[in-house]
Amino acid sequence: MAVGVLALQGSFNEHIAALRKLGVKGVEIRKPEQLQIVSALIIPGGESTTMAKLAEYHNLFPALREFVKTGKPVWGTCAGLIFLANKATGQKTGGQELIGGLDCMVHRNFFGSQLQSFEAELLIPKIAAEEGGPPSFRGVFIRAPGILEVGPEVEVLADIPTLSEKDVHSGPSVESQEENARSENKVIVAVKQGNLLATAFHPELTADTRWHSYFLKMTSEISNNASSSSISQSTEDLHLPKPPIFDLPIYQQQ
Repeated sequence: MAVGVLALQGSFNEHIAALRKLGVKGVEIRKPEQLQIVSALIIPGGESTTMAKLAEYHNLFPALREFVKTGKPVWGTCAGLIFLANKATGQKTGGQELIGGLDCMVHRNFFGSQLQSFEAELLIPKIAAEEGGPPSFRGVFIRAPGILEVGPEVEVLADIPTLSEKDVHSGPSVESQEENARSENKVIVAVKQGNLLATAFHPELTADTRWHSYFLKMTSEISNNASSSSISQSTEDLHLPKPPIFDLPIYQQQ
């Protein structure tokens, strides 16, 4: 299995290192034709406007959209989340081009500027259930986006209480999240929709590889389902009746 990592700008080296820890080859993607040799794609965090300009310069957007439409797994972290969203707000003047596919509305700099970056413990029940480990994950938020709205087919994997001024740098603890979840407004920071995974934080900047492992299992499941579907279709084709001899020539067996 080879997993592509969009390598225009941002933390692509960190994603490749995390994949290497799990025994998977990461392939740097900078040209449209390179997408043909990978079975999944990670769009890393970085400066989303710069990444968009570089993707446009290399004519990557059509190929990236087509990759998403094929059903191959794609994971966007931070800036990658913004790329995958169908809608984005809080963008710079003129906006930026998006890949789309993920039915959500994202606020580009929901958590503020670079100076307001922080770390926080996130409750991740589904990831913990499937990948093991503790019930929380230390999320690294660097000038991070927030997911404001999601469509009916989007599964929420993690959210976080809206931070107070007190919590800007330290982030809320797991205990405070549990105690205040019902009374505080929360913003979504991780979602899954079909073949798409998105996180507002940076798992690649931690030693915890559970999100990468979860994504790789998505890749295996989608690949296995595609293979099963292909085998099933081939079996059905074997039982199709031969076309009658009066069919048009294009349908006749030679």
